[in-house]
Amino acid sequence: MTLQIETFKNADLSHGWRPGNNAGGATLFKALGHPLTAPKGQALIADLAKTGPVAVYDPTGTIGNVHAYYDLGRLDIAGYYVQRVEDLGGTFLGHNAKPVSAMKTSGAKAVLVLLFDAQKTLPSIQHVFPDGARVATLDEIRLPDDMLTNKSNYLDPMNFATNFALMREKKGANGHDGMHTRVASANYWALHGAENPELWLCLFSETGEQLAEWRETLPGPGAPFTIDSAEVRTRFGLDDFTGSLFIHAVRIKGHDVVKYALDMYGENGLALSCSHDANAWPADYYAGMPAGEADERVTLFVQNSHPMPIPPRTVGLNIMGAQDVAWYEDEIPPFGTRGIPVESLLPDAKWPDQIEVVAGRYFVRPRYEVKREGGQRRIAHANVERTDLKPNPDIPGLEKHMGKGYIMPLPVLPRDKFETVMLPTPMARDEHELPLRAEMIDADGTVVASKYLGRIPRRESVEIDIEKWMKAEALKLPSGYGHVEFLYDFREGGEANGWLHALGRFEQKSSGHRAETIFGAHIYNTAVIYKDEPQSYTNKPPGLTTRLFLRIAGPALEEGSLDTLCHLIYPASSDWHPKSSTLLILHDADGKPVAEKKVEIACGGSFHWRLSEMFSAEERERMGGTGYVIIRDTTCRLFGFHGLVNSDKSFCLDHMFGF
Repeated sequence: MTLQIETFKNADLSHGWRPGNNAGGATLFKALGHPLTAPKGQALIADLAKTGPVAVYDPTGTIGNVHAYYDLGRLDIAGYYVQRVEDLGGTFLGHNAKPVSAMKTSGAKAVLVLLFDAQKTLPSIQHVFPDGARVATLDEIRLPDDMLTNKSNYLDPMNFATNFALMREKKGANGHDGMHTRVASANYWALHGAENPELWLCLFSETGEQLAEWRETLPGPGAPFTIDSAEVRTRFGLDDFTGSLFIHAVRIKGHDVVKYALDMYGENGLALSCSHDANAWPADYYAGMPAGEADERVTLFVQNSHPMPIPPRTVGLNIMGAQDVAWYEDEIPPFGTRGIPVESLLPDAKWPDQIEVVAGRYFVRPRYEVKREGGQRRIAHANVERTDLKPNPDIPGLEKHMGKGYIMPLPVLPRDKFETVMLPTPMARDEHELPLRAEMIDADGTVVASKYLGRIPRRESVEIDIEKWMKAEALKLPSGYGHVEFLYDFREGGEANGWLHALGRFEQKSSGHRAETIFGAHIYNTAVIYKDEPQSYTNKPPGLTTRLFLRIAGPALEEGSLDTLCHLIYPASSDWHPKSSTLLILHDADGKPVAEKKVEIACGGSFHWRLSEMFSAEERERMGGTGYVIIRDTTCRLFGFHGLVNSDKSFCLDHMFGF
């Protein structure tokens, strides 16, 4: 029961399942399903249903998207008309497509033109419409002009920079602690020249009820901002809630993506976790969510991203590689959020089993929560499982030109405080094996060990426990930390597609609190280019640089001894600069630099640091209550992870983003 909407225009996506320089995220579905648009759309179709026979004119082949949202079957359709000769073989609800030139004699009392910006073309063609017919276009359901960056091209992606955030707010006993959510980002659009950007925000409850709608003025260029659930609760007089925050950045420039860090905190430090933006383009499948251990309970949060319900038996789960899907039996209301206990559908799934999520394009990248018996909670996210990728026969030959080729790096956190476990994850429907090796690398770039993992079948989950590996081979990391790189290895043959993913799970020894993060491989720091690799959203390889955003603990999170941690990795597919030239630039609440440190990371190595150790108390005082760090390097491309540490009580970790 896949929703028949187009969420991507280009199937050859290589980075994150969203638009970049090499891929086009569709905009029409966002325009049709926007919370402000949906009531107008329903009213328009209801009104046309009273008019009489309606001729449907579809000049650009968008009828499937419109019908998915607004059920054109409610109309008395007088005929289905197209403009392109190549569309004449199509049908809609039993009506064969006819050329628009034949509409005059249709007898229609109204014409529904499935087009935004219709006045660009209607004056030259309206004479072929039935005389006296009402002409309705999609312009009748447009957003207000003051929300548009490009008023002359409604479907410009810059007009629909939207995203969803999972928001949870629970008041604690006697008004203390509880559990809260914070969205953190910065006004990076103004850095690209946007003059008066702001956020249009809409909070939906678990049942899809609209709890609040408001606009948030953004601060100056580069200045940080936060949206905290506790503050939202107080502002609008709300009770406890779990639901979706719809975020629409309006009047922007430079990026059509809403990027943010998502922190959940509270419960006396037991609920501390971080994630990032939900990726606003719903997919068919998600994967990379592991099953829990015996003392853990996993809940999948599904955020319906559309103004129509998700039908029963549309959301499903199965263990990776298994054929049987366990279906969720209940309907999920429009814009509603549902926490689905994984063990209720897959009672036999246990770590290191991996779980595939059937999504049917109904929801954005989902979060899942793992709760341990001791009360510790962690939030992480699944990733898009690609439906378009096939094995690429070029990849085995890349090494002669690009050294290591694709690299999937994950940190080995300081071993005196953390334990690290990793799990390679199949992330394409046609991926039947992973021919891999893992290399353990000290912070100084020295390869400590290499382990061939074989051609891992799709159904098998191979856990790489760093401590067990080191003990079995009497290995040492002289720096006390480092990273592991997963690499394709074809010594025994095998297939690969370049969409290599791996999950890292990290446990704080003092508390038993855990964190998880997942990401995909890229080709890093080479002079030679293969297709779109090395990859960037804004520049072309080679010569890519680093600009990462490190959010830090703000006032809303200061309920314990919180510190901000960062783990930077300098992966290199072939020889690059021996040392990085990395600047850590501390910014204040106005987005102004207040302190700067330079560090050098060995090529192929890593660097782990904490805010309190990198910047002095006086420098942090200059930062004020809210700020952030930009990791900047013009000599190489770094990959980073950020997190928070609440003394010896809890911590969180996820990969970083840049803008």
